[in-house]
Amino acid sequence: MFLDRTWVVGPFQCNCRLLACPKTGYALLVDPGDEPGRIVAELGKLRTPTGLPVQVKYLLHTHGHLDHIGASRPVAESLAAEGAANRPKIALHRGDEELYRALRMQGQLFGLSHYADPLPVDHYLEHEEALRIGELRLSVVHTPGHSPGSVCFRLHEDSTLGVPETLFSGDTLFQGSVGRTDLWGGDQEQMFRSIRDRILVLDDETRVCPGHGPETRIGIEKRENPFL
Repeated sequence: MFLDRTWVVGPFQCNCRLLACPKTGYALLVDPGDEPGRIVAELGKLRTPTGLPVQVKYLLHTHGHLDHIGASRPVAESLAAEGAANRPKIALHRGDEELYRALRMQGQLFGLSHYADPLPVDHYLEHEEALRIGELRLSVVHTPGHSPGSVCFRLHEDSTLGVPETLFSGDTLFQGSVGRTDLWGGDQEQMFRSIRDRILVLDDETRVCPGHGPETRIGIEKRENPFL
């Protein structure tokens, strides 16, 4: 079975998620938004079901708001300092690079001063791009609206690894709700178009893991989400 962990971090209670391939130990973190010391400490304790240590290859960001990127630099630097062969690559859609670079300014607007300037983006995510972490297969779904560069990550089903079809939906779709569009670069009409055309077309049984709050499924949101 693949390794799947969630840590709820920071004052905005962001879901930071770890996925690791059981056959290689290669892993990714989705939205390391805060509490870098806690995240790194937890990573050091983890082993795959086959006993392999976890090696984080990517820090994937669903978008560039502070609560989803705030711990990326210290996590990346800490993992490199602890002897990782290579620093994890920081991945973001180009549409949110300006937001990402403005991390410290974002923090100041919320009265938070503990953020350092972020590291450069190593990898720009593209719509329908395929990502492979060990034997885990993901694809990028560009879903602009909450922010210009908002993306979801679709983890493809693999019965041999115990992987269910899963969508990491960031702040675009939540259980019973949708993302706000009154922040930098938000566009409500565009967000609902992204949800309709690129998310609700997925199978009803697809597991949905939002950037905040509990999990849900595509079919449940089709039937019960009052915003849809």
